[in-house]
Amino acid sequence: MTEQTHEAQEAQQTEATGEQPAVPPPPAVAPGVQAVPAVPDALGEPVPPRPRKDRRVLRAVLRWTTVAVVFGAVGTATAYGITGMERTDVPGLATESDGRWDYPLLVKPPLPSGSPGPLATENLAGTHHADLRALLLPAPEGAKEDKALRGADGWLPTKDYLAEYELEEDREELGQRLVDRGLRHIAARGWTTADGTRTRIYLLQFGTAAVVDKLIATDAVAFVPPAYQVRGAAEVEYDEGFPQFADVSGVENSPYAETKPYGPEQVRFAHLAVGDVYGLVVQSRKGAALAVPFQQTVTLQSQLLG
Repeated sequence: MTEQTHEAQEAQQTEATGEQPAVPPPPAVAPGVQAVPAVPDALGEPVPPRPRKDRRVLRAVLRWTTVAVVFGAVGTATAYGITGMERTDVPGLATESDGRWDYPLLVKPPLPSGSPGPLATENLAGTHHADLRALLLPAPEGAKEDKALRGADGWLPTKDYLAEYELEEDREELGQRLVDRGLRHIAARGWTTADGTRTRIYLLQFGTAAVVDKLIATDAVAFVPPAYQVRGAAEVEYDEGFPQFADVSGVENSPYAETKPYGPEQVRFAHLAVGDVYGLVVQSRKGAALAVPFQQTVTLQSQLLG
């Protein structure tokens, strides 16, 4: 009887006002089920690869949250130094729990008064006005430096750089191309860490950025695999695991990794190009060359050059 009276009252209200009575919305979830707020996936959807220049292969983005916070700081250095950051903001100074090395504080050398940086718009030639030897990444804490790579007065003879390549015919051909491209000098540094990882970094300076671009495009990284075989790396592939967020703005990098079976040790290497400097970073280790220190080393060296 009560329900009928209530329905009659609603009908009378509808006739009097012409409005429908408010009806409570249905529950958002079924009774007894607790609603869970929507939370974005921490990894997100795979990021579509960005278009690359025709001389480089497509890269898949590695969804790697372990080092995302650290490498997210890449490229934030000022034009004259990597300073003013908290320890965990710089790849070289973060904790070592995920395999990163403990690098010293990185500071770019001062530029001569009035000289622009290599990526400045007014620096059309892309010239590095700072001493190239001062732009080499220092060895991490506890590493034993390879003093042979220092060369005389910090400049490495071309023949010592060419020794990084496997085949004699490659060394001869590349050596002639370096002469033809007007190579000015080579600065190098190397070290071995406690786990046996050997690192070699070579920086080659030329007259202009256009020369370096040509060197990367046709003389060194024209194909996959690259045109010249790095010593100990018979079969390599483009390193799809190198994270896009570790790239440094203005620095071209082409990372590669030796494929299985790779014998007693594995080799990883990356070609770099920024302004008038072409770089080669090589790491090798018995068993396997670990990805984290390789990516960290390439990123930090890129920061110093950019």
